[in-house]
Amino acid sequence: MVSKANYIRWLSVRDIRFPTSLEKDGSDAMHTDPDYSCAYVVVFTDGDAKGFGLTFTLGRGNELVVEAVKSLSHMVIGKDLRTLYKNFGSFWRELTSESQLRWVGPEKGILHLAVAAIINALWDLWARLENKPLWKLLVDMDPEQLASTIDYRYISDVLTPEDVVDILKKMEKGKEEREENILKNGYPCYTTQAGWLGYSDKKVKELCKHFLKEGMNSFKIKVGQNLEQDKHRCQLMREAIGPDRKLMVDANQRWSVPEAIAWMKELAPYKIEWIEEPTSPDDVLGHATIAKALKPLGIKVATGEMCMNRVMFKQFLQAEGLHYLQIDSCRMGGVNEILSVYFMAKKFGVPVCPHAGGVGLCEMVQHLQMFDFVSVSGTKENRVIEWVDHLHQHFQSPPIVRNGRYLAPQHIGYSTEMYEESLTSFEFPYGQEWQKLFQNGTYKDPRATATQLHKPH
Repeated sequence: MVSKANYIRWLSVRDIRFPTSLEKDGSDAMHTDPDYSCAYVVVFTDGDAKGFGLTFTLGRGNELVVEAVKSLSHMVIGKDLRTLYKNFGSFWRELTSESQLRWVGPEKGILHLAVAAIINALWDLWARLENKPLWKLLVDMDPEQLASTIDYRYISDVLTPEDVVDILKKMEKGKEEREENILKNGYPCYTTQAGWLGYSDKKVKELCKHFLKEGMNSFKIKVGQNLEQDKHRCQLMREAIGPDRKLMVDANQRWSVPEAIAWMKELAPYKIEWIEEPTSPDDVLGHATIAKALKPLGIKVATGEMCMNRVMFKQFLQAEGLHYLQIDSCRMGGVNEILSVYFMAKKFGVPVCPHAGGVGLCEMVQHLQMFDFVSVSGTKENRVIEWVDHLHQHFQSPPIVRNGRYLAPQHIGYSTEMYEESLTSFEFPYGQEWQKLFQNGTYKDPRATATQLHKPH
């Protein structure tokens, strides 16, 4: 630990939203009008170092996460950084176990999204203090130190500190070569950007053509509202990308278990690699039933972007309810908890393919997946990172994708710092861009609506 900072003196949080619903960006069968948003946290220290973190939402409700961050902030302000990082796993448990706040969790929902924003900021700060990109910070940690950042409560029947240390030590062989590989070759990705449900056929074709030129070999399309339309769109995309590239579909929790099985049997002729989130994200046994039923068709099951914590992932792995595990950098409680899932996936032999897109998700998951390749799984086989080219212009260290691959981040931190100009313009509801939308009638001003609803008669 360098001496640029000793303790946390303050924490701020802002409600940042982007009107992506206007162009149907991000639209799917369950979320038809998403406004990509984030609760944006800055951790201030007694020195010149700051940590930047965020958690992702779809617009309405973002204010709830902001308030949850404020409710947790007293547990962070004043902390000695040397003690915090030395006992990061213990601090994570403390933050998620406040005796009254945990009642509105525990370790799930709005409260856990808020935990993620804070924890992500603290990891960004740690990497900055060490003058490294986050992936490199993780790669360079000795096994015992990294193992100590994880809270093993509720998962010790599957993963222990000894397991983590053992995995990391076994992966020391070839580690330098894998790091050189990631720096030279990057990490393969797939795109969802051509497959949003609200896009026209013309736009889907144009985007497929664009991303093929960009070197993409795997594409994902949203499904779930109308079977005949899904057949048409799968056929459209299959023709656009050719017979040999991978095509995945994503139902975003639209179906019951029997519906998912029946629907996917109809889509099987289009050579589908995986069906993502076919049913409720909490239905572990339902996913297992779907996985078993679709196995003869060669269709695998992927899920995880709405999986709330390490305990749920433990059960998915135990029940064989997924073939592709999709961690999200904000849905669980930040890096500490995500690390535990990577190690469990390693033990069960299940590939991790992170969910990304949104606001800042691509920025963050690239670090996690590159660490996994160098230190945990040691392979890129059957592994890809989701890529959506939205809103990266608002970040000071945006991800770089070339020839269908993420390049290893070189800037220090977790790639989560946004430009102040973007924050000022898109802070909700007072930012300049939102004021323009309110004034021209594109959006209703929530303050005016609230005043009208509560106006005395």
